[in-house]
Amino acid sequence: MELITHLIDFILHVDRYLEAFVTNYGPWVYALLFVIIFVETGVVVMPFLPGDSLIFVVGALCGVGLMSFPVACAVLLLAAILGDQSNYMIGRHFGPKVFQWENSRFFNKRAFNEAHAFYEKYGAFTIIAARFMPFIRTFAPFVAGVAEMDRKKFSAFNIVGALIWVFGIATAGFFLGSVPWVKQNLDKIIWAMILVPGLIVVFGALKARYARKAEPT
Repeated sequence: MELITHLIDFILHVDRYLEAFVTNYGPWVYALLFVIIFVETGVVVMPFLPGDSLIFVVGALCGVGLMSFPVACAVLLLAAILGDQSNYMIGRHFGPKVFQWENSRFFNKRAFNEAHAFYEKYGAFTIIAARFMPFIRTFAPFVAGVAEMDRKKFSAFNIVGALIWVFGIATAGFFLGSVPWVKQNLDKIIWAMILVPGLIVVFGALKARYARKAEPT
């Protein structure tokens, strides 16, 4: 329970933790950033680590001269690309091992075929859009691997999505992070970054579910 409390406090006050880390350990902060973003995007069981808020705060710290913007963005970009690629490879490797058990409760041939068709048709948009959605960001590349999305196609849009995500949010933090109103309400902004995309995903899932129920059988 204490670990969960510390994790929540870190997520909501990531600016204070990062600033203290920079003060005490200097350039080692870039290694810390790489690990957090790589694990958040690359390990399917760790979707609760900060992503959007972390990048925004990094941009803000760069804006006040505590970190190097080019170095931070390069590290974050590399971690985001390798993380998604790792997650995709995990799904690609373990998916067939699970789905070969056609008579098990874990296998649903129709669901697999639908997922594969979806990622072949809409995978590019999904991989890019998922970057801005907590939790979905972690699961999308894994599912793309399980659904056997074309590897070259996934890799290309993984890079495009990472570029937009990292540079977009870091740049926003760089220019807005020092604005007094933003600094005073950063905890609320972090909550919004977590909850708003999540609510959009839940709404879309519920809408799709009701649409399926309404279809004639």
